[in-house]
Amino acid sequence: MEETKEIRLDEISIWCILRDVVRNAWVVVLAVVAAYLGIAGVLGLLYEPVYTSSATLAVTARGNSGGAYSSLNITTQMADVFTEVFQSDVLREQIALDMGRDSVSGEITVSVISETNLVTLQVTSLTPQDAYEMIQSALRNYEGVSDYLFSNARLQIVQSPQIPYGPSNVQNIRRYQRLGMLGAGALVVACIALFNIMRFTVKTRKSAERNLDGRILGEIPFEQKYHSWKEALHRSKQALLIQSPAVSMQFAEALRRASARIEQHMRRRGQKVLIVTSIGENEGKSSVAANLAIALAEKGRRVLLVDGDLKKPAQYRVFDQQDAKLIQLSEWLESGKTFKGLLHFEKKSGIFCIFQKTSVRASGRLLKSDKMKSLMEACREQVDFIVIDTPPLAEVSDGELLLAYGDCALVVTRQDWVDVRILNDTADTVRQSQSEFLGFLLNAFHRDRLSALSRYGNYRHYRGSQEVPDGR
Repeated sequence: MEETKEIRLDEISIWCILRDVVRNAWVVVLAVVAAYLGIAGVLGLLYEPVYTSSATLAVTARGNSGGAYSSLNITTQMADVFTEVFQSDVLREQIALDMGRDSVSGEITVSVISETNLVTLQVTSLTPQDAYEMIQSALRNYEGVSDYLFSNARLQIVQSPQIPYGPSNVQNIRRYQRLGMLGAGALVVACIALFNIMRFTVKTRKSAERNLDGRILGEIPFEQKYHSWKEALHRSKQALLIQSPAVSMQFAEALRRASARIEQHMRRRGQKVLIVTSIGENEGKSSVAANLAIALAEKGRRVLLVDGDLKKPAQYRVFDQQDAKLIQLSEWLESGKTFKGLLHFEKKSGIFCIFQKTSVRASGRLLKSDKMKSLMEACREQVDFIVIDTPPLAEVSDGELLLAYGDCALVVTRQDWVDVRILNDTADTVRQSQSEFLGFLLNAFHRDRLSALSRYGNYRHYRGSQEVPDGR
């Protein structure tokens, strides 16, 4: 049976929605432009201009050329009768005969000006010439029809009709375009928000606790890599290490708390080797592995950080060792060099590192070799803790090979990055290996201002305990 996702308000992240809207801003712009051009095109095809010629007439009594009826009520009644006259079929036939046509298609309307004896005669047609000729013909021939109805009143022209110079049904296309653009943009934004909500990923801590099949080891807040526009343009960024004064206190303390909980668990179980892995790329796994190693070293532990990603190594960039002459892990495994030259001590961080700088094709063969096994056994005797940065489990099989060397493993998951079902399948994969599955470490999480608790509101999640507490 297909699994359905239940929508909960505490699993919706406003920041994730806004991020998706910004990322898909081109779609919003495209929809707005399409609405603008589409409305102009459709209205242009449907629009048929008409022209109106009008005249103002006064209802007067015969024999009294200048006076109005003494009673406005009688005037209004007479005006109503003239309305019937101008809209009668008999007059239309007379107008058609007068214009030399079989029939006329224009519309004749008469309206009474309130509280006066004045009426407005309007003729609307498809061309300005037809409108003008029809109203002139109507004024010439109406008496022949009205005499059959009454003979004691007539119409006196107050304002003569004119040839219309423009259509009378001018469209307000701009207004429709503005409304259409607004509606199209709002619809696309709503669709983007709906897709974000329906995407089954971890967007909030509540959703992680509710949907992930494992413990939540901590929540690492998002840390800006670029600190100025100049750095962003030149893509010059500093590594996000907790020892750097450039990182925020929230970021550093979140990693130290997570490290303390992991260390306590490992020491109680007599474990030494921690596997740090993830599902996909760019989830911050390498940065987390380096910071966990540094946090352990800050407590006086002898810590070794191993870059086990032989396909896309990253630790040499994290510690700014691009130009350093180092013995790589792959070189050591393929050669007969001594163990001494492999380890590099980072004085600033206080940890030992085994770096890899180039990509290796036959990485699986090297990682499962006897020499790799002997290396890990030797390292266990030399240091207190070993942190291994592995390749993403969904990318290559090297990560599963490295699980065989670990005592415990954690999965780093970035906010709104990987499907929850894939995360839970990965947790099952780790459980089936020789490493104990510690849980998930939430990384690069933006906390919405409206829904966030106070800065220390989640302190209960980080308090020390005898075991790693169940976050579910």
